[in-house]
Formats: sequence, C-alpha cells, structure tokens
Amino acid sequence: MAEDPGGSVVMLNLLRFKTDGGRECYQRYAEALGKSINARYGVTVEYLGEGGRALVAEDGQAWDMVVLVRYPNRTAFADMIHDPEYQALAHLRREALVEAVLQPTTPVQL
Repeated sequence: MAEDPGGSVVMLNLLRFKTDGGRECYQRYAEALGKSINARYGVTVEYLGEGGRALVAEDGQAWDMVVLVRYPNRTAFADMIHDPEYQALAHLRREALVEAVLQPTTPVQL
C-alpha cells in the first residue's frame, strides 16, 4: 500500500497448479469469488489464459495459467483479502497451487 499511486490496479497472476486436482480446486475458488466477492469489491477478470510453452524464459518459468484481474484500487484488494468470506475460500487457492506470482501493475501513458 505504501507504493500505491492511486487509481485502478491490474494484478498479474502467474499460476502453476498442483498436478493432482490443482486446476479443479482453483476453478472452485474462482467460481466462489465470482458469485459475490468480486461484485462487492468491483473486481473484474480482464484476461484468463492457458499458459503455453515459454519462448523466452529461464528454466522454471513456464506457467499453467495467466490471469489479469482489475481492482478499482489497492484498497479494494486489501479489503477483499481481509474479508471473512474471502478468508473462508482462500484455502482453495492455497490447495490448488504449487507456485504463483501476484504482481500489481499500473497503467503507463505512452
């Protein structure tokens, strides 16, 4: 939050699933968020894509899925992850993933 420039933030999610049911567990997590939590905090999924073979990357940088999620601001993100309803679902995300990157991004004017 100390680095918050204000305005919306798009979170880059790089996800690597556990081989035994991780993808399905993450699907349950995403569906549960979409029913009420996303609407409550103004969250929108801007892009959801399957990871392909990395063309330029170091070993270990292949990801199963890429998700871009827009939050109205960083406060909405912080409030969401502290919400008791979110906390009750967060275990699904943890159980689904071997590794993840969650990188906040802000628009750049060209």
